[in-house]
Amino acid sequence: MSYEWLALLAAALWALTSLISVTPSRQLGAFAYSRWRMGLVSLMLASATLVNNNWQNISFEQAALFALSGFIGVFVGDTALFACMNRLGPRRASLLFACHAAFSAFLGVYLFNEQLSGWPLVGAASLFLGVILAVSFGRKANQHSWEKINGPVSIALLLGLSAALCQSIGTVMLKPLLSANAAHPVDPIAASTLRMLSAFTAHMLLYFAAHKLARAHKPLTPRLFMMIASNGFLAMAVGMTLMLFALRNGDVSVVALLSSSSPILVLPLLWIYTKHAPTYSAWASAALCVVGSSLLIFG
Repeated sequence: MSYEWLALLAAALWALTSLISVTPSRQLGAFAYSRWRMGLVSLMLASATLVNNNWQNISFEQAALFALSGFIGVFVGDTALFACMNRLGPRRASLLFACHAAFSAFLGVYLFNEQLSGWPLVGAASLFLGVILAVSFGRKANQHSWEKINGPVSIALLLGLSAALCQSIGTVMLKPLLSANAAHPVDPIAASTLRMLSAFTAHMLLYFAAHKLARAHKPLTPRLFMMIASNGFLAMAVGMTLMLFALRNGDVSVVALLSSSSPILVLPLLWIYTKHAPTYSAWASAALCVVGSSLLIFG
């Protein structure tokens, strides 16, 4: 399977699992949900890595960078994303998260002296316009509970954009380590394991510190546990590993574009689940985000 299909499959899995995340994240809270999710995914990936014995090519310096990437992209990024989802719902949260394509472009300007002008600059503006449209419009009187906004919009926007920025930073850090042209390319499954273990360790330190943010809102039930396990397996154990394989073997720009298609893919899934057709502004905002990502990458 080509890397383009791997990236697209990862985006489809993320769209699906964003719907699975809503109930456990809202009932447990963003931190407790992320802690359970990261713990289960770490166990899955560590088992696979031990069986395949893929640790030998990882140096201490590489392991440290993967751990830092996991702290930024998974511990901070994923937790912020679920906190945003609890406030704005899965559709708007996925659109905010799609801003990672724009942040990656700006990081390229800052870190690698790349140029951001012309069509790429239009693409960045289009992407942010799509997010504003999604948050500001498209509400209906009889909308599903997942479409309702809970709490201040400004806090939700800050959380969603923070999640996107952390994802962008994590991606920029990973590419040199995973490149097939690197002197010692790292196995993506082992890389995912290190990132998940780093995020889980941070969650556990927060939990043992007895911080109020780490407390679960409600007790964990067998149903919630199964939802968390299935979500973690599909989104992180499978989806993120596919993404890392795509990053190792393919062009970063194409991978970034395909991974930004989640806002479009989540709309028909929401339609099927909630029995509520998305508004025209919902389709327009998703299209703006994907077009904006395309212009950023290929403009």
